[in-house]
Amino acid sequence: MTVMITGATSGIGKAMALAYLRAGHTVLACGRSEQKLSELANALQNEPQLENESDREAQGESGELVPLCFDLTQPESYPVLPRGVAKLDLLILNAGDCEYIDDALHFDAKRFERVIKINLIAIGYGLSAWLSRIRSGGRVVFISSSAQLLPLPRAEAYGASKAALTYLANSLAIDLAKEDIQVTCVHPGFVATPLTDRNTFAMPMLVSAEQAAAEIIRGIARGKREIHFPRGFIWIMRMLSWLPFTWWQKLALKMVNA
Repeated sequence: MTVMITGATSGIGKAMALAYLRAGHTVLACGRSEQKLSELANALQNEPQLENESDREAQGESGELVPLCFDLTQPESYPVLPRGVAKLDLLILNAGDCEYIDDALHFDAKRFERVIKINLIAIGYGLSAWLSRIRSGGRVVFISSSAQLLPLPRAEAYGASKAALTYLANSLAIDLAKEDIQVTCVHPGFVATPLTDRNTFAMPMLVSAEQAAAEIIRGIARGKREIHFPRGFIWIMRMLSWLPFTWWQKLALKMVNA
């Protein structure tokens, strides 16, 4: 299987890339840093080898890594896919960023634009470049966020981008059905990544990038339209989203002022 992953040099994207490589697949790993792409290439090679011969045979040969270095927000920099890649089996649109709006009254439009551009507009660029390269029966995966379930303090940019991304995925799922291309939308809770390392608030039910990758890969293999995790956290978010907005607003304000 040929898998293309954006944002493959850190966090969930890196964990997914390594997992698919271990399973013997060809992975087109996209990232902005040549150094981090080289680190990804070395990561699998530096893993300890299994001592038992039967275990090595069961593990099989690792797949082929094809590093692609470019900036997703600059479509003119997109590389031509290698000649050996006729079609993609799986396109995982994972790259994204999070910046908070710290002063709503003095709204930072530039910050808002940056987040919308990488989390949403760049997705459109990627779809334009690669969607037609997905084979019939293939799948495109959008890594959205559970933040789209509920309006959160300071998340005007991030939440808006992820809510729009979920809508985009759901709309495409209808239009691509006739092309026999499936769509999966992923809504993770808090995942330990370099992105969330910047958060200064509590992150309940935090999972590792490896746990997140395993959950996503398992859901994709089962052909799921939507993937939500961790279940307990998503259940709480859904319950809170059903509250009248004024109730949630008061609760959110108490959380901010605590």
